Amino acid sequence: MTIALPLLGEERPERADAAENRRKVLAAAEELFASGDPATVSMDAVAAKAGVGKGTLFRRFGDRAGLARAVLSEHESELQDALLRGEPPLGPGAPARERLLAFLDALLALSFEHRDLLVASETARPGARLRTGAYAFWHRHVSVLLGELRVAGDPDLLAHLLLATFDAELLTALHDQGRDEVGVGQAIRSLALAIS
Repeated sequence: MTIALPLLGEERPERADAAENRRKVLAAAEELFASGDPATVSMDAVAAKAGVGKGTLFRRFGDRAGLARAVLSEHESELQDALLRGEPPLGPGAPARERLLAFLDALLALSFEHRDLLVASETARPGARLRTGAYAFWHRHVSVLLGELRVAGDPDLLAHLLLATFDAELLTALHDQGRDEVGVGQAIRSLALAIS
């Protein structure tokens, strides 16, 4: 059975100058976002650093949350590529349980590293996280793996519940309580093993 997964980064072809502007904007935004709280980075600052007009940012990305989402998409696409074409256990060829655990570890690393950007992109509008191509891909991947493991229960629902542990506000609150990535990762692995 062939399963179609939503692919990140598939955009319409763009003019060379538009592609160059996009690259400059994303590089500038990533640098500015990394220097502090993304909520304090203005679209004016990103436009100035990238050397483009502010209107270009708003037309292309909508707002700061859209810009944060675009920066995240670059990193999420790398993880997606590793899932589709990478070495096992993250990529194809490993047993489903090993792939699930490897994916959860990789997603946690990405989520912890880009926690502030995730908060900025996920909290802009209600349900924003659930409408991204990345979430759809992660959900489908986990659901398929849980189906292969013949878990007790609905793999689709269990995948949503397992991915809920990656909510950016939750991870930020856990971090602020002194929980580190290792401890959170062990807890998520325990939860995944319990249902699989």
